[in-house]
Amino acid sequence: MAFKLTKQEIVKEILKCGKDSTYFINNYCRISHPMRGLIGFKTYPYQDDLLNDYNDFRFNVILKARQLGISTITAAYCVWFMLFHKEKNIVVLATKFSTAANLVKKVKSMMKNLPEWLKLAQIDIDNRTSFELSNGSIIKAVPTSEDAGRSEALSLLVVDEAAHVDKMDAIWTAIYSTLSTGGRCIALSTPKGTGNWFHKTYTDAIDGENEFNPIRLMWDVHPERDQTWFGKETKNMSKRQIAQELLCNFNTSGDTVIHPDDLASIHANLKDPIYRTGYDRNFWIWEKHDGDCQYLLTADVARGDGGDNSVFHVIKLDTMEIIAEYQGKPSLDMYAKILYDAGVEYGSCLLVVENNGIGISILEKLINMGYPNLYYSIKSTHEYVDAIQGETMDGAVAGFSTTTKTRPLIVAKLEEFIRNKILTTYSTRIYHEFKTFVWHNGKPQAMRSYNDDLVMALSIGCWVRDTALQVNKREVEYKKAMLNSMYMSKATMNTSIKGQQGYDKKINEKIQDFKEEVAAFSWIYKG
Repeated sequence: MAFKLTKQEIVKEILKCGKDSTYFINNYCRISHPMRGLIGFKTYPYQDDLLNDYNDFRFNVILKARQLGISTITAAYCVWFMLFHKEKNIVVLATKFSTAANLVKKVKSMMKNLPEWLKLAQIDIDNRTSFELSNGSIIKAVPTSEDAGRSEALSLLVVDEAAHVDKMDAIWTAIYSTLSTGGRCIALSTPKGTGNWFHKTYTDAIDGENEFNPIRLMWDVHPERDQTWFGKETKNMSKRQIAQELLCNFNTSGDTVIHPDDLASIHANLKDPIYRTGYDRNFWIWEKHDGDCQYLLTADVARGDGGDNSVFHVIKLDTMEIIAEYQGKPSLDMYAKILYDAGVEYGSCLLVVENNGIGISILEKLINMGYPNLYYSIKSTHEYVDAIQGETMDGAVAGFSTTTKTRPLIVAKLEEFIRNKILTTYSTRIYHEFKTFVWHNGKPQAMRSYNDDLVMALSIGCWVRDTALQVNKREVEYKKAMLNSMYMSKATMNTSIKGQQGYDKKINEKIQDFKEEVAAFSWIYKG
């Protein structure tokens, strides 16, 4: 025989449930178990703490491992929030509309399975992805678009798997004003690399730079999980999967072009420049010019729409260290002068400028200024020719052309250099670009609202160093070897043939004549 409450006990229970969401959920919410069917919801201590945070803070951002029941406890909180509060408007977003709809389905199921005496409000309007109670409270799943919830005054916004929601930055900007009258937000997710809205929101919350309360729930907060469980669970998982699904690690969970382990190595080398110079103090220098060293300067020019920067690197070729770097937004005239001066400062080193778009204008200015060592290549190829040849040769063009075909190649060269520890950079600026430089639909590019100017300029530098300069070096060595072989003999015998022009000259005299003749073609030795 079922225990029956008296009217006084019912009133007492209702009041207790209304004041304590944890008590309400543990005693009256039921969930569907895949093996045991409909069972009572018994929370774990970390779930109780989470419910307290939901009540105490308007905005909560939860970095979580998978399979901790966080979506389910959030659904139960929504039941309590709707049932004991009138006219509350809840919107649910997720990486997929079906995921958001599934959370609404959980809320509806818990609501329908409450004791009859606890159904203080009835479901009046019932749709597949939304329902409304007789007390005016409503919950609905909405597609992830910039218009999501824009026109509504929201009481609670739930964002499930927030790190995986496309354009979440724009969605949050549009929806934030709808929460201004006291609305709440619960954003929960496993990590997905750095630079996205969820990562920025969580890290800013840690630093106290926004309104969110940060919560981190690792796999081991669950009392029934130990190292044995972890070992079995991760047996067939990659490092990236483990970081994303269980370890709550932003840096190793994303789709960055540069592997997280290599990012960690780069981070270990970061240091402040010895000089910050230039009109905008954006020319960072870690090492001055050394007359015994060779350098390469690679530059990328801003599009001119204000969304990116004009940048360059100075690379010491023998060690592949980035010993100077610029990032700023100067005018074209000023940037050409900055490039010219930097190149001259480092021994009039080879200067490589991307010739796409506005880059052509910069190259023209550098040519007019008389920079002596610009990068040239044969048109439609990347076959390098020196400046002397480039200025006169048909088909030679100044600068480096980045195309849809060459972009993956130069990025691959950069990744190879970093992976093999050939390249060293000290710059925090390019390190932050590396963290947000990802594979998107099979293409290497910066995350939405981030830049990759420094990354691409460095990619060009790595490619030029490992292809054009290496090929040119080999060709020069071949030419020198060939020419040397023609006069390396120290024989003193006279090998002239009677009747031949200059037959009466000894071989040493002929060699001297040949050297003088070769000297007129010094361009052969350039490089």
